[in-house]
Amino acid sequence: MKIAIIKYNAGNVQSVLYALQRLGLDAAVTDKPAEIVSADRVIFPGVGNACSAMEHLRRAGLDEVIVSLRQPVLGICLGLQLLCNESEEGDTKCLGIFDVAVKKFQHEETGTGSFKIPHMGWNTINSLSSPLFAGVKENSFVYYVHSYYAELSADTIATTNYMIPFSAAMRHNNFYGVQFHSEKSAEAGIRIISNFLKLT
Repeated sequence: MKIAIIKYNAGNVQSVLYALQRLGLDAAVTDKPAEIVSADRVIFPGVGNACSAMEHLRRAGLDEVIVSLRQPVLGICLGLQLLCNESEEGDTKCLGIFDVAVKKFQHEETGTGSFKIPHMGWNTINSLSSPLFAGVKENSFVYYVHSYYAELSADTIATTNYMIPFSAAMRHNNFYGVQFHSEKSAEAGIRIISNFLKLT
């Protein structure tokens, strides 16, 4: 199986590569359109700022490459957010795969300062409704580091509640996204990555 990890200025590539190695697999880290398009599976990781990430993708022509993909694609953390319509981070127009907006956590939503931003650490995923979660139990713990979240929508396939319920994972056609760091989420995360690689 040929796996491509999209190389751009916001990728958490090494931890994704390590997770794949735990599964006995390797991947090409690439920003070359031909390599990405010809891969059997594409992983779109991300840590950083949505605005600068989208600017980089557009300059490299990778925005058009990503939306054209027909094989299974997995966005991770910022990768999920960039697959949405828009982000409040820098008032950024994103790739528009998931028909939903990305919002910033606001303390005012709950009227309490007891929640820290960014949302960092382990939290549970619920309402799992995709083969991506085969063998993963409801309320499994996964690892988060984020200040922005995708709202609930018709594309939501898992939820987490931190201040408010938000999309822990999403799917539209061949595109999947997880807000948590699956590559850092212990056995549940490895199972999710393994399930992604088996999707048809």
